[in-house]
Amino acid sequence: MRNIIMLLSGLLLAVHSASAADLTSQLTQFFQARDAEHAQGMQVVVRTPQNQWPACEAPQFSLPGNSRMWGNISVAANCGQTRRYLQVQVQVSGNYVVVSRQVARGATLTLADLEVKQGRLDTLPARIADTPEQLADAVAMRDLVPGQPVTLMMVRQPWRVQAGQNVMVIAQGEGFNASGEGKAMNNATAAQPVRVRMNNGQVVSGRVDPNGNILITL
Repeated sequence: MRNIIMLLSGLLLAVHSASAADLTSQLTQFFQARDAEHAQGMQVVVRTPQNQWPACEAPQFSLPGNSRMWGNISVAANCGQTRRYLQVQVQVSGNYVVVSRQVARGATLTLADLEVKQGRLDTLPARIADTPEQLADAVAMRDLVPGQPVTLMMVRQPWRVQAGQNVMVIAQGEGFNASGEGKAMNNATAAQPVRVRMNNGQVVSGRVDPNGNILITL
């Protein structure tokens, strides 16, 4: 009798292990589809106890709006009309950028200031930079210390136009194209909005192009 009980216990454990592997695999595929760039270094760990998992073999997963890509996430698992929530940890490994020396607030970053590291991205702040080229020529918005991971929120792109600068305004529309000169009324990086006082006194609004011209679409 004891042997039978041990056999049944072993079979039950095997079933649970197979279910755990299958659910983990399905969740991993779900998150890999959301972030193909980091799919190769991704691993999903289910934190919810197994007795609270969905009962069906192939649940449909969904996420709340604006859910983060990595880290601790709540996932809705639907089996027909039944919905359960799973707490999972999405672990992602990859490259990230740190500063290699002290950088003062307001300084312009160069490639010599930056170094690429590899590790767990899900443990780092959001919007982490993963290539030095993303940060080259950017301006530090705060003091940065050696070894500190750099996010895109810690820097800004250099001003493409500055307040008081003479700029060319180009207005374009269907079958229409005109240009004129004016003075920028605020600082702006490429693609940011800027107001311009034209030479005739009129104030117009447009966006800065990579060449420093102000584009207005009519």
